[in-house]
Amino acid sequence: MKTWRLTRRNTLAMAGILIISFFLVMALVGPSFAPYSPTQPNLDAILEPPSAQHLLGTDDTGMDILSRILWGSRIAFTSALTIVLVAGGIGTLVGLLAGWWGGIWDDILMRITDMFLAFPSLILAMAIAAILRPSLTNALIAISITYWPIYARLARSQVLSLKEREFVEAGRAAGQSSGRLLLRHVVPNALTPLMVQATLDMGAVLLIAAGLSFIGFGAQPPTPEWGRMVSDGRMYLQTQWWIATFPALAILLFVLGFNFLGDALRDIMDPRSRR
Repeated sequence: MKTWRLTRRNTLAMAGILIISFFLVMALVGPSFAPYSPTQPNLDAILEPPSAQHLLGTDDTGMDILSRILWGSRIAFTSALTIVLVAGGIGTLVGLLAGWWGGIWDDILMRITDMFLAFPSLILAMAIAAILRPSLTNALIAISITYWPIYARLARSQVLSLKEREFVEAGRAAGQSSGRLLLRHVVPNALTPLMVQATLDMGAVLLIAAGLSFIGFGAQPPTPEWGRMVSDGRMYLQTQWWIATFPALAILLFVLGFNFLGDALRDIMDPRSRR
């Protein structure tokens, strides 16, 4: 309740919530109101500018841009949420185990983590997506593989800090098992920074997914994915600007909304920032 009160007073947080809510509603109900099919070409409406019939114009196959953006919002939310849940789940588990067990297990797990962190995430995702063959599903797998080390490092640092606290020592003195101490006392207290990181990563992973689709390693035509739409319209920027501009604006606002909310949550949940 206190966190929500602080969130309501934070202009940046409320702006982020409004933007995210807009895209969430669009993802849930937007496709039901799409005026045209997002994947069916219409040779009678090729490269039409925005008009009353096609509010955001059409692309080089005659498909309606507005309909494709509405369907693409569902793909964007599903893609970003899937990556964050998979990468966050794997990374958090690795970090918790490494920090709690310590010793040789900590060394092994963290050296594996360092190996993944040594490569730029986009380059590594491109390599994995190319090996798995280009598709939206394989792009999500590739990005998840490159993003889990971030959560592993963060979770490990939280566990190392928390397992020496007085309440954990008191639990040990009371005879509680290691598993109970970890799940009942350490994990709940380590979740806040992980949640903030996940919020910030929602926009970041969408950018990488859109980037992979843009260069041909992600979603394939005629999938209404925003990065793919920008790629399809890049050759028409000087003449039919609307093909790439509107999906690019959708990506911009989506990422901006989660960045606003993530930055605000980081300030709200940090007692030093509140003071």
